[in-house]
Amino acid sequence: MGKLEVICGPMFSGKSEELLRRLKRAQIAKQSFILYKPAVDNRYSETHVVTHSGIEMKCHIIRCAESLLDSVDNTDIIAIDEAQFLDENTPNIVEILVKNGTRVIVAGLDMDSNGIPFGPMPQLLAMAENILKLTAVCERCDKNATHTYRHNNNDNNTILVGAFEHYEARCRTHWQE
Repeated sequence: MGKLEVICGPMFSGKSEELLRRLKRAQIAKQSFILYKPAVDNRYSETHVVTHSGIEMKCHIIRCAESLLDSVDNTDIIAIDEAQFLDENTPNIVEILVKNGTRVIVAGLDMDSNGIPFGPMPQLLAMAENILKLTAVCERCDKNATHTYRHNNNDNNTILVGAFEHYEARCRTHWQE
């Protein structure tokens, strides 16, 4: 039996960096893995997962969770960055992978900038054997930031792909200021 590990937290908390760290350890242990990210995440690269600090690793681009089933034979680990952007079928696909003995590592935002659970992340968190919830540093007071603040949050679009130009990490106190 496989297992599900979820890495979550706000923007700028190091989720992608932790995911890549785990994959680097898997490389050292000679475990096979495939790294995926949703096609919508094109911030820094079309072909790599890239952290805000510039660490990068080549990945496969997917448009739907079902694509995760295409190339998993004899793969020890399936890793997914920015999983909040995947479709509602993601928990079902992840469950199939886990039942087939695969270690699945998912990284993503647990909440959007309105504080609403984001995409398939709530179900993945409920299903996970291991959860790591990271914090960032509040850009107002330097305390632990647990929320993502979005500048100019005037439109109703939940998804606005971006980084420092659109978002800040904030503590609960400063999140809605």
